[in-house]
Amino acid sequence: MLSKKTKYGLKALTFIAKREDKSPVQIATIATAENISHKYLESILLSLRKAGFLGSKKGKGGGYYLLKDASEILMTDVIRILEGPIAMLPCVSLNFYEKCDDCPDENACSVHKLMIQVRDNTLHVLRNNTLADII
Repeated sequence: MLSKKTKYGLKALTFIAKREDKSPVQIATIATAENISHKYLESILLSLRKAGFLGSKKGKGGGYYLLKDASEILMTDVIRILEGPIAMLPCVSLNFYEKCDDCPDENACSVHKLMIQVRDNTLHVLRNNTLADII
């Protein structure tokens, strides 16, 4: 299940990307337009700024803006920053792999096999969509 943090992060990024003038957008503007708590949105945008998706400008006319073109921002990258691993189980994660304590043999595990399919299909969708594709 997608967390609220990720959902709101995607909404904020699309809001910023849709603006025609590309000028910085204040947190309050995004929060009001997308019905997101100002304080919660602030922490999400900070994570996106630290990850290199957003820049920020302080003072009058300040706010957040995209550092890259929307067509260069892959959904896999955004999801990993906001959500963490894309895989539903650590034993099938490509970037955050961990062996399951309760599974003696991953190759014989039916859950493992199913979750590999889920991971692969999810990655296919996310890798083939950019911020530009969802706006």
